Amino acid sequence: MEEPMSNPAPQGQDLPLDRSQAILEATKQVGAILKRAGHKFALAGSVAVYAHGAAGRLQHDADFCVLPEDAEAVAASLTEAGLTVRVPPEDWLLKTTCFEQDVDIIFELAHQPVTPVLLARAEELPVDSVRMPVLSPTDLLVSLNTAFSEHHCDFGAVLPVARSLREKVDWQEVRGRCGDEPMPAAFLFLLERLNVIDADTKSAAQQEPP
Repeated sequence: MEEPMSNPAPQGQDLPLDRSQAILEATKQVGAILKRAGHKFALAGSVAVYAHGAAGRLQHDADFCVLPEDAEAVAASLTEAGLTVRVPPEDWLLKTTCFEQDVDIIFELAHQPVTPVLLARAEELPVDSVRMPVLSPTDLLVSLNTAFSEHHCDFGAVLPVARSLREKVDWQEVRGRCGDEPMPAAFLFLLERLNVIDADTKSAAQQEPP
């Protein structure tokens, strides 16, 4: 029988001294709550990249993908576990805090609703000591790539992720799903020029005159 989980980050509990470890502890607590409640979900964002083996310190929040129709039930489960759920102005996520770290509950990823198909592709991986579903490397890169726009185009933040996961990503699928949008195309071109990924020989052949 599993031991009952303590109240996540109860008042007065000592927090992990290391920021990365605090984010991992928050991730484990929220992941455990969602697992116990039987919700379909997948870890996303920087902690998902870490779960796939990328090195580096975690400096941002933890992100979880859930189905839009499950958002209310997920919020109820988190509240029952002692976490305060907040509804931000954005209509595609909920927010909570655990171990003084922000946790985002996302039901729209890269401008598209989270779907059962997306969650079904998640891989069961250990996050520190807790196993949970984690978005696939290809889905992670698609979500990061399609999030680029004229108003948000920080290639420098995504470049280390692409380097770390390049052997695990289906880059042809990334190209196909990102379409011909200029910012994702520019990032993929940058990855080619930096020799992070191979050139898209199929597209190059199509562009050659007959």
